Amino acid sequence: MGLSGISIWQLLIVFLIVTIVFGSKKLRHLGEDIGVAVKAFKRGLNEETEQASEAATANKNEPKPSSKDTQ
Repeated sequence: MGLSGISIWQLLIVFLIVTIVFGSKKLRHLGEDIGVAVKAFKRGLNEETEQASEAATANKNEPKPSSKDTQ
């Protein structure tokens, strides 16, 4: 008994049917495309985090205007 009543044999049979229907070449390309998409998503998250950190650091370093400057 595996995941929620699905045994390893049932998973293997499903995988075999999917391989027969789509072919191993098409599945390989699909896996590559998913890998590229995940890498691009992670890179985008890291860039956004870096930009937010830089903005927070820049805001910290700026002097706060005093009440005399605003009048």
